Amino acid sequence: MKYILLVEDDLSLISGLSFAVKKAGYGLDIAHTKSEADEIWEDGKYDLVILDVSLPDGSGFDICKSIREISKVPIMFLTARDEETDVIMGLDIGGDDYITKPFKLAVFISRINALIRRSDNFNQADVELSSGGITIQLLKREVYKNNEKIDLTANEYKLLCLLMENSGQVLSPEQILGKLWDCNEDYVDSNTLTVYIRRLRTKIEDNPGKPERIVTVRRMGYKWNSVE
Repeated sequence: MKYILLVEDDLSLISGLSFAVKKAGYGLDIAHTKSEADEIWEDGKYDLVILDVSLPDGSGFDICKSIREISKVPIMFLTARDEETDVIMGLDIGGDDYITKPFKLAVFISRINALIRRSDNFNQADVELSSGGITIQLLKREVYKNNEKIDLTANEYKLLCLLMENSGQVLSPEQILGKLWDCNEDYVDSNTLTVYIRRLRTKIEDNPGKPERIVTVRRMGYKWNSVE
């Protein structure tokens, strides 16, 4: 059985979510505050963490940052805060999905299923990706360029993995967004993707102004080109 940690302080919402999650076949632990979450969190104990952003004693963003220091467990933000800056911040610090209230329980469970399924597929992948002088140590979530470690945000890392796993294939913006983020398209759209591509290029390209690894294919999308 897969286990989920839900960090939420709205008692009326917890009741409905608990019923839906357990009916879907998942085990569930609930924390009402950041301190409760810190007490029961254990790396390897959960298959998914669902975080409300606003908590009585802190922020779901802070919990996410702490978890990301030691774990790659999927993280979903569940919140009434739907500002673009909040969505992008949640994704940048390591969130995998961002769903805003109100929402339909069927959509909520579908998002849970998708996150856990993608996590299972990722864990079955090879332990290393290497192409064009870039090496990804998947188990450590570390990236090296010509044997020198480079720092990436969580979403830059996921984007790089996706491109390198599909080396030589053109991926449309819709394909990339669909595989990496399940968030509201009003916020995580092709313009947001362009920002992530530009950031990633500044870190892995020899000349970001003339990229050779992440190539733009006009009117089609992006392609990883193995540079030897």
